[in-house]
Amino acid sequence: MFYRPADGHGLPHNPFNAIVTPRPIGWISTRGSTGLNNLAPYSFFNAVAYVPPQVMFASTAAKEDRDDTKDSVANIRETGVFCVNIVEYAMRDVMNATSASLPREIDEFEHAGVLQAPCSQIDCARVAQAPASLECRMTQIVQIEGAHNFVVFGEVVGVHIRNDALVDGRFDVTTFSPLSRMGYRDYTRVREVFELARPDD
Repeated sequence: MFYRPADGHGLPHNPFNAIVTPRPIGWISTRGSTGLNNLAPYSFFNAVAYVPPQVMFASTAAKEDRDDTKDSVANIRETGVFCVNIVEYAMRDVMNATSASLPREIDEFEHAGVLQAPCSQIDCARVAQAPASLECRMTQIVQIEGAHNFVVFGEVVGVHIRNDALVDGRFDVTTFSPLSRMGYRDYTRVREVFELARPDD
């Protein structure tokens, strides 16, 4: 099969949504200028640089009460900071609950029963029980093609790691099984890890 996205695919569901998988999930916490917290998962998320450490996530929809975007991007525009919380399999249901389209005045931490903790370097809440959380200062927000498509870049200025996720000095994902997005409503989790030596090692 071949199709041009501009012409449509003719299938019951968009295959593009399932082709680039698995995708890590950035559980983005923000706080608006009025002090209201927000917590939402984004599967267009990744790390993009080592030095200084930097991450990105993309928001691709809008809410009626936020004009051209969603709460996360709107809050980051106001404050310039956000926190990326890593999602483990055990937290799949509460993560999913925070994906609901809720009014801007609703705190998703409270709505989903997620325990929050303060960040250290930025004025923002983080998921207290996350295997890791990355405190970020926004470096740029880039609007890409499409009415509501924004990519947020941030420099990581603080890192929280849950003690049980450290094994022999390494961040060990097998201790908590990271959750990843596939396509459609499908998810997966990391349960097997193997090592490959690079040719230059």
